[in-house]
Parts: sequence; C-alpha cells; structure tokens
Amino acid sequence: MTTTELDTQPLIVLSGEAITKVAELLAAEGEQDLGLRVAVRAGGCSGFSYEMYFDSDESPDDHVADFGPVTVRIDPASASHLAGATLNYSDGLQGAGFSIENPNAQSSCGCGKSFG
Repeated sequence: MTTTELDTQPLIVLSGEAITKVAELLAAEGEQDLGLRVAVRAGGCSGFSYEMYFDSDESPDDHVADFGPVTVRIDPASASHLAGATLNYSDGLQGAGFSIENPNAQSSCGCGKSFG
C-alpha cells in the first residue's frame, strides 16, 4: 500500500541524510520487504517516546510512504503524533544518530527521544 491519492503528502519526511543511512542499514540486514517502522508510544520523560525499527509486516491501515529505497510505515495510532515531522540523521562531533523534528511536540526532553 502506498500513500493514497487523497493523502498525497507523507505523514513524515526523511532528510537526504536519513534516507542514505536507513538505506545502508536496510541493505546490511539483507532481507526483502523490510521497511522502517516509526511509532509513538506512551512513556518517556515527556509523555510519549519515539520508536524506530525495521519491520516487514504491513497492516492495511498503515500509512506507508516510499523515499527511494526506503519504505516508511506508521501505524494509525501514531499518525496524528507524527504528521508533519521530519526524520533527520547527523554524524558529527557530538556523535551520530537520528532525530525527529516534530511540530506536534509541545515539549521535549534533553535526550531527544521523548516529547509531550
């Protein structure tokens, strides 16, 4: 399933750096049909936390978007929390890692992994 015609904008956008890194990690896994699942769960120091993991399962109600070689899947419960967000990847002096810029977050914690 791909983004429907009524919903032409993906819920989340991946930066070029994020696409490159996720594609590298997916290639290293060597499994067909793996995609990146991005989810929001209750918990974390600010109320909600992000989860990202590789997943080959796709539910009919998942929001799915393709970014070149990377397929991103978001469950319906997480969709409203992630609408308009951007997944970034940086590899700099402060370390390497993914971060999510989320316009829906009213607050976030210092670790960058949770929001409220």
